[in-house]
Amino acid sequence: MINSNPMSEQKPEGGEVKFETALKSMEEIVAKLEGGDLELEKSIALFEEGVKMSKTLQKKLDEAEQKIERLVRERDGSQATEPMADPTEDAPL
Repeated sequence: MINSNPMSEQKPEGGEVKFETALKSMEEIVAKLEGGDLELEKSIALFEEGVKMSKTLQKKLDEAEQKIERLVRERDGSQATEPMADPTEDAPL
């Protein structure tokens, strides 16, 4: 039987899921959906789980970006923030 909720057995007691665990679950969901051999209801349930997982991953990435921005320091030691480079933008040649 395919587990419809890949994260249900991997969630620690504190309720917080690690980024790597969430990413692995997302990859498993995508692989199952790409397989194409699931019933419609199962496919919909996995798709819904994938959407939730996508939101979780985006939230974790946003949090990491905010932490990095807070850690950037000026030469004189004062703390400053700098926006992170957008990976979707073309890098200068």
